[in-house]
Amino acid sequence: MYWLITNRNVQADGFGDEFADLSFWNNPTGGPVSRFQSWNRLADISAFRDELLKLTAAFPDPLTTPPEQQKHVTFFVHGYNETWSAACIRYDSIVQHLFTGADSMGECILFSWPSEGNTLGYLPDRGEARESGEDFADVLSELYDWLSANQRMAAQDPTKACRAQTSVICHSMGNYLLENAMNIAWTRKNRPLLVSLINQLLMVAADVDNDIFRSGDAVSKGDGEGIANLTYRVSALYSGRDSVLGISAGMKHFGKRRLGRSGLDMTCPVPDNVWDIDCSALIPPAVGGMQVHSAYFEVQKCYDLMRALLQGIDRSVLIGRGLVPAALSKSQTAG
Repeated sequence: MYWLITNRNVQADGFGDEFADLSFWNNPTGGPVSRFQSWNRLADISAFRDELLKLTAAFPDPLTTPPEQQKHVTFFVHGYNETWSAACIRYDSIVQHLFTGADSMGECILFSWPSEGNTLGYLPDRGEARESGEDFADVLSELYDWLSANQRMAAQDPTKACRAQTSVICHSMGNYLLENAMNIAWTRKNRPLLVSLINQLLMVAADVDNDIFRSGDAVSKGDGEGIANLTYRVSALYSGRDSVLGISAGMKHFGKRRLGRSGLDMTCPVPDNVWDIDCSALIPPAVGGMQVHSAYFEVQKCYDLMRALLQGIDRSVLIGRGLVPAALSKSQTAG
């Protein structure tokens, strides 16, 4: 099934590029995701959660299922320059590769925000991503409260343990949106340390500063502290061949490289649960510089890596299987 949470305005034949209140949708028939008529609007977030729980109730028992075989509820947050229909097409590709058939990892939810959908809207999109972070924080806060209550019930009755891991895949400027959302959610919940709201986070071609985690394990209101403290493991997928992020670096934080192009800034302390993976060797040489930015969602080897990361397979095992192309990522080399 397909799922959608959005703060885009609703139009007669789809979703626009203006802000609106959060709305919640599903596509129970599996109709074309970029066709507005395929989507069914749900009353509110509670109705959305209830419909989702009907499916996750059939997930394998986490008490008897190895972590790498457990099912996920995964959010996908798209990047800049994405119309609603384009975001849906990319989301559908993720669903078809990772959340369909006998090897389905569970359920995937698209969070779509009002990206301008054109290159000239790149800088305005950054402001809209920041504002959309507040709306996504509402979703994360609701999830936090529900998981906390569920955890308390499971402590009394293990059979009531949550049957799904929660994970997030963010692309491009969607990572900037998530950065803001996680910091807001973390602050609202009194900045708890090392709480696994998100089990696995995949920061794909992240359009954020590559020193986002410069606070390390300290608490000092750093940009990435909400992410690091609310996530079990963070994997940053990057490529130096990404020309889009080369342009981005010159348009925003001058003198600071992009995480999705250069990997982590290893001159700064890095939390132990954060690492980077150079995916340049996974993307065919024939793919041009501008196309590299989105190629992660078009190359089977990249999807194989994403699946393994979502499964929570240990870093050393990923290296041994050859899924991580470099012998050691920069973060592992540093310790």
